[in-house]
Amino acid sequence: MSLDRKRRVLVVDDSALVRQVLVNILSRHPLLEVVGTATDPYDARERIKELDPDVLTLDVEMPRMDGLTFLGKLMKAHPMPVVMLSSLTAKGTSTALDALDLGAVDVIGKPVLDQAAGLEAMGAEIADTVYGASLARVGPRRPAALAPSPTLAALAARAKAGRALIAIGSSTGGTEALRLVFESIPENLPPIAVVQHMLPGFTAAFADRLNRSCRARVKVAEDGEPLKPGSIYLAPSEVHLTIGRHSAGLLARLTTGDRVSHHLPSVDVLFDSVAATCGPHAMGVILTGMGDDGARGLLKMRQKGARTLGQDEASCVVYGMPRAAFLRGGVEEEAPLGAIASHLLAWCEREA
Repeated sequence: MSLDRKRRVLVVDDSALVRQVLVNILSRHPLLEVVGTATDPYDARERIKELDPDVLTLDVEMPRMDGLTFLGKLMKAHPMPVVMLSSLTAKGTSTALDALDLGAVDVIGKPVLDQAAGLEAMGAEIADTVYGASLARVGPRRPAALAPSPTLAALAARAKAGRALIAIGSSTGGTEALRLVFESIPENLPPIAVVQHMLPGFTAAFADRLNRSCRARVKVAEDGEPLKPGSIYLAPSEVHLTIGRHSAGLLARLTTGDRVSHHLPSVDVLFDSVAATCGPHAMGVILTGMGDDGARGLLKMRQKGARTLGQDEASCVVYGMPRAAFLRGGVEEEAPLGAIASHLLAWCEREA
């Protein structure tokens, strides 16, 4: 796939105003070309056949067929990169996660009031998101392969010591990647700290959804919270997650501040703190995502003696963050997504 040619975009939305705003926003990006628009899924189906776009922007609420139903049909018949537009409401949050489950590459939060002005204010972010999605590999949702559960005795010493930690960073395509990994691991691993780049307000809903399908407990991290074995802690929206230490073990620290590596929360900030706090008693994992967040921090972890793992190119939705970390020297080994859980278990046994 050539990265220097313009990526062809089809905009699907029943609102003429929103269509025009999106066309204007996307046309300003030097590597995007809007080749057409559609007013509903039936119109979109014909336009896809006619125009063969690289990426689709798709509204959720449309006449004749809603966006989620169309997305499900599209991913079965003609898988392609899709960016969903979902309202920033409680219902919209659930819908956005449903879209990601169905195969959407990313979700853009659609303002509830004055949509035209709100979308224009997000113009650069929207265009970058659509361009990143256009480079993604898409395919059917894969079931998680359940990994065996190590004996609690093998992990007891490590849990008691309160020093071992797994740190994971991900972005575009990461919600599905994390689901596959977390549904595959047992409930008795060391604590896992995660930074997944998400829209503000989506993290709690994502944690709740994972918590219903995983054997480990999944929650949003709280400031000062002791980190317990068998638990997965997601960085909240708009704050950095770092790892500290207290007399009984490890704890979560949440800090406000500037974006680091263009993100808040930042994978680099998490990995930096893990390198300083846990040293060789940690494992760092970098999964699918656009950009280079986490590359510098993963190298620090490796320099401190931690084991480091990157998702391989073939299994990434977007091989951006793992590639940057590999080129910087932070990735000790690459593995396909389906093997990440087994690598975590193997490290746990060695650490024990």
